[in-house]
Amino acid sequence: MRRGAAAAAAPGLSMSERRRRRVRRHGGLRSRGRMKTLFEEIKASIKNNYNQDRSFWRPVLPWGGVFTIKAGRKAVSCTPLYVEIRLKNTCTIDGFLMLLYVILNENESFPRELSLHFGREFVDCFLYLMDTYSFTTVKLLWIWDKMEKQQYKSEVHKASLIIDLFGNEHDNFTKNLENLMSTIQESYCSNWRCPTRVQEDQQRTISINPPQEIPHGNLIRLAVDELFCSKIELCEERGCGGLREFSQRIFCHGAPPFVVLNMQHWKPEDLAYVPYYLDLSDHKYLLEGATLFNKEEHHYSAAFQIDGHWMHYDGLRNVNLILLNKPPEFLLLSSLVYIRATEK
Repeated sequence: MRRGAAAAAAPGLSMSERRRRRVRRHGGLRSRGRMKTLFEEIKASIKNNYNQDRSFWRPVLPWGGVFTIKAGRKAVSCTPLYVEIRLKNTCTIDGFLMLLYVILNENESFPRELSLHFGREFVDCFLYLMDTYSFTTVKLLWIWDKMEKQQYKSEVHKASLIIDLFGNEHDNFTKNLENLMSTIQESYCSNWRCPTRVQEDQQRTISINPPQEIPHGNLIRLAVDELFCSKIELCEERGCGGLREFSQRIFCHGAPPFVVLNMQHWKPEDLAYVPYYLDLSDHKYLLEGATLFNKEEHHYSAAFQIDGHWMHYDGLRNVNLILLNKPPEFLLLSSLVYIRATEK
């Protein structure tokens, strides 16, 4: 699967042109020309949308999935053997996969940048599979390429391998973005006798905690500043009494193309206002989307922007991609996704 994607990439061509050629070669042609990519179809549905029909023309990344493997005729006597891989509870990765696809398509330089973190083969293969509506295969690509075996449950039932992704989306997705979002902050105590005078705080993901004392103003931006900005506090080492100076928190591998803020610890009443931009480590980041959590169904969905229009994606519904009349209300947030603004 990954070798095929890499082999299809022709040297000297832009990524978008390579993808179009792959779609033509593997996906065939429609009566009116080449087959449109998934992203092109979504943009066309927005452009041609009417108020009475605000849904996308076909299901996008449906919940779950079945991948059929056909063994050779010699497998069992002369009868072909079919083996299935069944995916369950995939909403823990579905919303982020959809967001990742939109981010890569809306920002021309991001596929190249993300290749440094994910690998070029993965990015090329991911885009090709999404472009050609190979939804179960793209989920398996994430599971096998980015997840560890202990992150999900699997069992064999008759001739089926069942992979169950029930759990927390940050454990199944953002936990695997360590090379992308790792940050570090150094601190120094003014007391030379402090037993832990020099400290380093390294985090794999960006988990934003609400302020303990609720102040006035933009709570999310205040919480982000608290995590990233330099500051001076009393040293917490017992009996020290010195002042601890914290440096600005920086990304270990340079400013990433996008960041995911873990918002699991926030209450709906604390989310009356979601900032549309943030300053992180001397870079400006713009709100691109979010993942939402339904406690009653223990189910995740997502919202994102395309060409300035907000869309809601829910893989569990029959009509699972809907154009919204207005920006969504982020009252059941699991995460916020921001993309780095283009430098002019």
